[in-house]
Amino acid sequence: MIHELSKYWGYIVFRGVIAILFAIFAFIWPALTLSVLVIFLGAYFLVDGIFSIIHGFQIMKKDESWWTFLLIGLMGIIAGGLMLFMPGITAIFLVTLVAIWAVVTGLLEIIVAIRLRKELTNEWMLILAGILSVVFGILLFMQPVVGVVVLAWYLGFYALFLGVFLLSVGFRLRKVHKSYENQHGKHA
Repeated sequence: MIHELSKYWGYIVFRGVIAILFAIFAFIWPALTLSVLVIFLGAYFLVDGIFSIIHGFQIMKKDESWWTFLLIGLMGIIAGGLMLFMPGITAIFLVTLVAIWAVVTGLLEIIVAIRLRKELTNEWMLILAGILSVVFGILLFMQPVVGVVVLAWYLGFYALFLGVFLLSVGFRLRKVHKSYENQHGKHA
């Protein structure tokens, strides 16, 4: 499983970079209007969802956890599509949608990490990313009337930590992939 996952380490790194970029924008412009935040967040969810689905299909025949990536991707595409095609969405619906996405994605990330625990050292980072997603979602459920600025800061911190954890996991998978290539040849 780890060898197949390591082939696509770049997708995980890409997701981490996008998350960190989102965090930077959220911190620089916390007072974004709701419609701009909705469009930006929708685009992020959509791109993240597409890359997760691509990854899931690439490992479908080789790894039985492929479905978790498809579900993560579908959640991102659904959330992103709703935000992009319904920019007049209310703040409470936005908070609820982000909360649901964070909880479901976090739980699926924890499942993937648990499956990798025997094959990847420091898989705790992916577990921590999943726990962070779940906690973030629960906080949003608890404060559905949170202001746009506070939501932007919550999202910024969440995206920053998620991005750092995903980069760490991605680069660890890159090492696994390079090691495998060195042992078995480039085309193995």
